[in-house]
Amino acid sequence: MDSNHTGEEEYEFLSEDPNFNVKPVMFSLIIGAFFAILNETLLNIALTTLMDEFSITAPIVQWMVTGFMLVMGILIPVSALMLQTFTTRQMFIGTMTVFTIGTVICAMAPNFGVLLTGRLIQAIGTGLLIPIIFNTFLLIFPPKRRGSIMGLIGLVIMFAPAIGPTLSGFIVEHLGWRFLFITVLPFAVFSILFGYKYLRNVGEITNPKPDILSILLSTVGFGGVVLGFSFAGEGEAGFLEPKVFSFILAGIISLIFFTFRQLKLEDPLLDVRVFKYPMFSIALVMFLIVMMSMFSSEIILPMYMQGPLALSAATAGLILLPGALLNGLMSPVMGKLFDKFGPRKLIIPAAAVLTATMFSLSLVSENTPIYLIIISYMFLMLSVSAIMMPAQTNGLNQLPKRLYPHGTAIMNTLQPVSGAIGVSVFISIMTNRKDTELQNMSNPTSESAIAQATVSGVELVYFVAFTVALVGFILSLFIKRAQPMDLADNTTS
Repeated sequence: MDSNHTGEEEYEFLSEDPNFNVKPVMFSLIIGAFFAILNETLLNIALTTLMDEFSITAPIVQWMVTGFMLVMGILIPVSALMLQTFTTRQMFIGTMTVFTIGTVICAMAPNFGVLLTGRLIQAIGTGLLIPIIFNTFLLIFPPKRRGSIMGLIGLVIMFAPAIGPTLSGFIVEHLGWRFLFITVLPFAVFSILFGYKYLRNVGEITNPKPDILSILLSTVGFGGVVLGFSFAGEGEAGFLEPKVFSFILAGIISLIFFTFRQLKLEDPLLDVRVFKYPMFSIALVMFLIVMMSMFSSEIILPMYMQGPLALSAATAGLILLPGALLNGLMSPVMGKLFDKFGPRKLIIPAAAVLTATMFSLSLVSENTPIYLIIISYMFLMLSVSAIMMPAQTNGLNQLPKRLYPHGTAIMNTLQPVSGAIGVSVFISIMTNRKDTELQNMSNPTSESAIAQATVSGVELVYFVAFTVALVGFILSLFIKRAQPMDLADNTTS
């Protein structure tokens, strides 16, 4: 904890200390997070432009996305160790500096290799920044106020990616792709300077001894799973491709050894004992279901709209924009409602809405009106806002303080992992169903046959998503308001 605020017995949480100004801390972290997360989706629309600029193929340019997720999946597990080794200021300023260096490299890149290098350096900063924010806010705010604060984080995490494609399209068309990085640069520098002046240290430095074998197992484990699932959509054989199967198998085996090793270590890299807290475990499963539903829909629905519905990419993006904006804007509201009413009154109805929405999307056709797609996606994203942050907050609330870094690291590690799994699995389901349908048609190369087969694939994807969401709804019935175990005599209510 900051040397100026060592009276932990008097002030359990720093926001209750009248001498501690929490607003500059929040502003420093949120502005850095906004532009780091905005950067995740800012580049998506520019991928085609980069292919033309550098004369590269789609599988190569896709490394701008796959590589980003891979670095995050590898690095975030180490964040728990780093949060206990460096101060809040050191972590924030360090990660934002790394992110800024990567941004400068991208803006000046003379070729694709340099551009990809800068992008991966950006991913290092982004991957470490989110755990810093979660951990800091858990230490500053008491459980009764965390819903509102986590809702504010949700606004940043959801709103930034929502406006990313729209902003990216405007910048690329009128200014050129380099300005995607040049535009972010002054805000990143401002965040560093503001944080240097106003950010205060929270938490305690315990200097745990790093376990090299754990780091290696974590790297191979999470990296292998992300890579394997990311490669699944590239080959015709899908998950049966030797490369895909090998990466996933190596990742799973490494994660099994990693888990057993963490249980034996006095200072584990990721303390898997967080799973003995039931609200955290339920929250994590709910989080994975929501992330898979959201990430897959952001890929499947545009393919459906640009295929069978014959809409342009720009129109498809605009159709999804209201739902994405609604999700971001409702996150703070859901946070306040969580503080007032607890998790059950939010998460159970939202899980029911998510389940119903997935079922409704399994009934789409070539003649589905556009307004129904807009409404369905808005309901999807509204239910996500009512589940994701409240479930995360409730799950983390049950953990004792010493496990905050581990809980946040595990949840944030599984975000890119669940995204990669959700997208690859659902695209594989859709593609296989589409190919099967086309094989049974008399004229499989006609536009109408392809559209009909694609619709069949989308229907199956959302029926599978419906069954997954149904599991989430059943789990939501067991959610209770959690209290920190070290603040509530080891009980939960």
